[in-house]
Amino acid sequence: MKVSLKWLSEYTQVPSDVKAFCDRLDLTGTGVEGVEQTGEAFEGVVVGHVLTCEPHPDSDHMHVVTVDVGADEPVQIVCGAPNIAADILVPVATVGAVLPGDFKIKKSKLRGVTSCGMCCSQRELGMGSDHSGIWILPEGTPVGTPIAEVIGSGDTVLDLEITPNRPDCLSVVGMAREVGAMYQQPVTYPLAADVAKLAAVTAGAEVDASVTVEVADADRCPRYTARVIDNVKVGPSPDWLAERVSAAGGRPINNVVDVTNYILYLYGQPLHAFDYDTLAAADGSVHIVVRGAQDGEVLTTLDGEKRELTEDMTVIATPERAVALAGVMGGLDTEVTEATTTVLLESADFCNGRTSRTSRNLKLISEASMRYERGVDENLCEVVSQAAAALLAEVSGGTVRPGVVDVYERPAEAVQLRFRISRFNRMMGADIPADFIEDILVRLGCAVAATDDADVLAVTAPTFRPDLEREIDLYEEVLRLWGMDRIAPTLPGGRERVGSRTPEQQTLRLLNDTLRASGMNETMTYSFAEPGDIERLQLPTEGLGLPVELLNPLNADMPVMRQSVVPGLLRSVAYNQSRSVRNIQLYEIGTVFAAAEGRKQARERKKVAGVLAGAMADDAWNAPRVAFDFFDGKGVLENIARELALPKVRFRALSADEAPQLQPGRAAEMMADGSVIGWVGEIHPLVAEAFGATAPVVAFELDVNALVRAARPARPYVDVPTYPAVAVDQAFVVDEAVTHEKMMQVMTSAGGKLLESVALFDVYRDAERVGANKKSVAYSFVYRAPDRTLTSEEVEKVHAKLVGKVQKATGAEIRA
Repeated sequence: MKVSLKWLSEYTQVPSDVKAFCDRLDLTGTGVEGVEQTGEAFEGVVVGHVLTCEPHPDSDHMHVVTVDVGADEPVQIVCGAPNIAADILVPVATVGAVLPGDFKIKKSKLRGVTSCGMCCSQRELGMGSDHSGIWILPEGTPVGTPIAEVIGSGDTVLDLEITPNRPDCLSVVGMAREVGAMYQQPVTYPLAADVAKLAAVTAGAEVDASVTVEVADADRCPRYTARVIDNVKVGPSPDWLAERVSAAGGRPINNVVDVTNYILYLYGQPLHAFDYDTLAAADGSVHIVVRGAQDGEVLTTLDGEKRELTEDMTVIATPERAVALAGVMGGLDTEVTEATTTVLLESADFCNGRTSRTSRNLKLISEASMRYERGVDENLCEVVSQAAAALLAEVSGGTVRPGVVDVYERPAEAVQLRFRISRFNRMMGADIPADFIEDILVRLGCAVAATDDADVLAVTAPTFRPDLEREIDLYEEVLRLWGMDRIAPTLPGGRERVGSRTPEQQTLRLLNDTLRASGMNETMTYSFAEPGDIERLQLPTEGLGLPVELLNPLNADMPVMRQSVVPGLLRSVAYNQSRSVRNIQLYEIGTVFAAAEGRKQARERKKVAGVLAGAMADDAWNAPRVAFDFFDGKGVLENIARELALPKVRFRALSADEAPQLQPGRAAEMMADGSVIGWVGEIHPLVAEAFGATAPVVAFELDVNALVRAARPARPYVDVPTYPAVAVDQAFVVDEAVTHEKMMQVMTSAGGKLLESVALFDVYRDAERVGANKKSVAYSFVYRAPDRTLTSEEVEKVHAKLVGKVQKATGAEIRA
């Protein structure tokens, strides 16, 4: 949300130090995403005096003018405005100036005549909606003066990140209330003064004589109000109104639409203006129906798009047809145009969940939908409507029909809370004065009353603060405005209390350290997912459960919770590769979700996943670039197994049927102490392509709970050897189908207590020397006895037994 400090300062004092002000906003929970100096948009735009004005030699509507802009020489400009004339003062954008909309002024030729600038209208400067001609400035305006100084348009606009729980701050008045509480200073609220203007513009018959409203479902629309303004003349807005709308990030359109946007920005209440005559029946009356849309019903919205609706959406309708999409956007057939003379003004509240789903499903996000989905104060709908109607009549020359049509079946009630001061101070670890607590709550809009207990305050939360539901919510408000940086850090109290990490926390910390030491970088991806992610990943669905569907997704493309962390990481790989990042090593420890038939509560599991693409390092003078492959991913998992002291770790090769997401022959399952921990392998090229990534990509995904269960806090103590070892190298010729895993199982079981270690050190293939479909695998065996020096006879006997068992189990031959 954009907030003009010039506008904000009309209601409360704004600090002159903008940086300090932004820092304070950040500390109190309102993030500042950007600061814009709007006067800078007019750099290069100056006051010009038109010296001569001649018809263009090759056009019947353009003129060639010479303009004094305060430079050494006048400039020649080709202008097509109908009101351009000699001896007038106009805004001139000189060559090099950049106008709103990133429109850069260049020297050019228009039908053969050189033009060195542009004479500007109000709309071209973003200062109004008038585009009928050049903006003629008052006589006596100094020539060559920057236009920003002349019109006083220099302003500082903050781009604020308003959290979803603070809909009250999506308005200038709401931010004024927040700033007043931050600095404990007075705030002027304009609503009462704006409403007082209504009496002066009220005339005609009562509105309910010609307008009726029917709300079919109060859950969809808790409150709906309608007013009628007659004798409206649609046209450009006054300068001050257009300036306010522009400062808030809007685009001035006309006086009627600008009033609705102005009220939205000022009070946070979305409004909609209908052309009354397009709604009226033959007898001149209007009957509004707020109802659910019909499946397949079509509405053309203000942006000109035909949209097919579903029954979950809410529409504003006449008995014959839908005319607006409730809370999101109006319909094209009933928009206010230059021919409009009577306006029906809607001020309402709509179900935030339905509004959010509607806007996201239709990919139609508006300023109104953003506020409705966070929550609008329905108790303010009618009074804000009064202020809007009075202003609309004032700027359009119209009159407001007396009264209002107001359908409000279930009025919202304020939440009653209590605030225990001593409990608050104990919980916060600070001694915050009771006077400060009461003052802050009142400044935030709460009603505070004393009780029989001097330690307890009775607090009534305002209805524009739907986030204040519990006593602890009030604590948070007082604490953030007191300043969390003012709270001294302390350890939890209690006798003989000793804090320590849980086994899971210790394992996670060691896991993070190990992955970072392996060259991986931690990242965080969305917990939301697209419905087809598992299918695109080709991950076997056995054991995954059903996807958890969201009732109110933040993004219509991601309506389910993720079942695997890998899809998000693959998208991160694609994102980096598309930006020429060659070497990518990412990991994430996150939660995956699953549902089961008949169970209301989703099951959550923690996973650790990683991806490697590219290489550990690029080419160097002394080492070529070596691309990541299966063994790099397996090496990361071996590091984890070593650091967590996992027992009896082994890797089992996975077939294409067991792991279709991985390349055949480059996929394995990791096991520890007989339990499956997870998988590792090279992602299949078709799977990588489905996520926009370029193969090869190595990936792994492990179950964190299984790691925690298998991890050992300490390794068994092994005495330092005091007797020498005997090393024996042996090569076997085996079939290609015989795996290293099979060989290790046989050798470790056959070696007995004297076999200390076995290590593979060579694999050799040669059809002539070894044989077709054969391979030579060479191992190094280390034998040692803990209590004596082994004799050659003992070693030869044990080794011969081992070789015999290997030959019998695998069909191996001894290679000389």
